Amino acid sequence: MVDQLEGRLDQLDGNMNSGDLRIAAKWDPSSWPSHARGFGPHEMPRGSLGHWVEISGGTISHYQVVAPTTWNASPRDSEGQPGPYEQALVGTPVADPERPLELLRTVHSFDPCLACAVHVLGAEHGGARETAELSTG
Repeated sequence: MVDQLEGRLDQLDGNMNSGDLRIAAKWDPSSWPSHARGFGPHEMPRGSLGHWVEISGGTISHYQVVAPTTWNASPRDSEGQPGPYEQALVGTPVADPERPLELLRTVHSFDPCLACAVHVLGAEHGGARETAELSTG
């Protein structure tokens, strides 16, 4: 499909330049149904991607994207099953607890689309928790 993209864009451009605007009408909100729901699931290099939309009264009333990072970075599910990041971190050996770079590398192996920081909560010391933050920024 990628190999055909340039030709299809040229065809679309040619159609529109010659006055054939049928494709543009599909993006005109006045042509949308007054009430509709739809979704678009896709598989991406990082995992599953989903888009959900609802139209009410001719306007978009709800739009939601669940990106691969949302699935991968998710907390435990309703049955207590850890998310992929947590599963990958459990049992990871750490050479230097003050700079647990192995944890950062493990999360980065998922190629997350989020801020590059991992917060590690340590054992309690005098009622306060130790927090180490690692960042590549």
